[in-house]
Amino acid sequence: MFESLSDKLSGVFDRLRQRGALSEVDVGEALREVRLALLDADVALPVVRDFIARARDRALGTEVLGSVTPGQQIVKIVNDVMIEALGGAGAVPLNLAAAAPVPVLMVGLQGSGKTTTAGKIALRLRERARKRVLLASLDTQRPAAQLQLAQLAERAGVPSLPIVPGQTPVQIAERAMDTGRREGFDVVILDTAGRLSIDDALMAEVTAIRAATNPAETLLVVDAMTGQDAVNTARAFHEAVSVTGIVMTRMDGDARGGAALSMRAITGAPIKLVGLGEKLDALEEFHPERVAGRILGMGDIVGLVEKATETIDEQEAERVAARMARGKFDLEDLAAQLRQIGRMGSLSGILGMLPGAGKLAGQLGDAKLDPKLLKRQEAIISSMTPKERRQPDILKASRKRRIAAGSGTSVQEVNRLLKQYEDMSAMLKRMNKLGQKGLMRHGMSALLPKSMTQGGARRPF
Repeated sequence: MFESLSDKLSGVFDRLRQRGALSEVDVGEALREVRLALLDADVALPVVRDFIARARDRALGTEVLGSVTPGQQIVKIVNDVMIEALGGAGAVPLNLAAAAPVPVLMVGLQGSGKTTTAGKIALRLRERARKRVLLASLDTQRPAAQLQLAQLAERAGVPSLPIVPGQTPVQIAERAMDTGRREGFDVVILDTAGRLSIDDALMAEVTAIRAATNPAETLLVVDAMTGQDAVNTARAFHEAVSVTGIVMTRMDGDARGGAALSMRAITGAPIKLVGLGEKLDALEEFHPERVAGRILGMGDIVGLVEKATETIDEQEAERVAARMARGKFDLEDLAAQLRQIGRMGSLSGILGMLPGAGKLAGQLGDAKLDPKLLKRQEAIISSMTPKERRQPDILKASRKRRIAAGSGTSVQEVNRLLKQYEDMSAMLKRMNKLGQKGLMRHGMSALLPKSMTQGGARRPF
């Protein structure tokens, strides 16, 4: 998400940074390029106009034209305006400030990921907020929809409302709330039916359910991949049922990202959560300042640290780090590192959180970050004997063929993994040899393998 927009904006800002003083003409040209980049990213035209107008008003002030670093000031102004467009600093949490059981109404079109999102929210509330959650499907339109939610509830470790054939969506909602009161649930998540497109029947149904349950949250689930259609859907639902929050799914996809930038301005409702994959735990709070940072190539170090804190086994990490510090690093340790990274999510997602990662991804060219790469590498190491993992030097042609066959990979992939291991080992040896003072004197480039240098001289890192 946002890769194309991020690349274009980074190009604009790089050119600005290379200049000294900026004139009004320079600022105007830069903002025209920003405007084109936003429109190309599918941001709604009224939102783009307002964005550029606010950025221009601030950019033409004396703090930019008279600044020592005018290029950096422009970047900061665009960053600030983008945060405002995305909803302001800080995540907006779910509103559960109501008498239990708190009704949470899920609305949206069919195929937006609404039912899966209901299961994700249930898991999140159970694990993070220690809430007793009841899931209830009000979808009497789609075959097996109620059964699907029951299966998701089982995976999330929460109960689901028993299915009673013949009931209307409003009757199911009322029964869910009655069950929630009688059985002491904290939250009842009501998953409504969707349609392939907005129609009167859909709106009448969700309006009736909302009137019967008076939800504390009415969450609209929209697919970020649908671009402007997502914005139009949000506008229609907001006018009909007064949406209190938006959940954007498939934010890990390759959409242009304009819908996210348009949502708050078009509906007035904040994006509260984002779905980042199919797994039930792939749901995160939406932080406008972090998303703006990623779009502008500044990364999201805070988000990366939080993700690492949640997923990394500290004892295992310390054990591997201690061995690495002593210059001891074998394939068992590499496998442990791969498992730790795998728990943090996709490689592209992790890379996107690093400052300047867009340029790095561009340098990788066709070497795309395959999400299955880590699993294949783990499988290769698992197919080795304990002795082979401890002594990779003994891995000759016949052993490599056996390992490739056992892991369902190729000998070339085995060789690539071993090359990766050799590079890491060489880097650790250089690190130990240089010591802290050597690293400070020569910089990180001293650790790079020769394959990443030009003409034998190490490039600055």
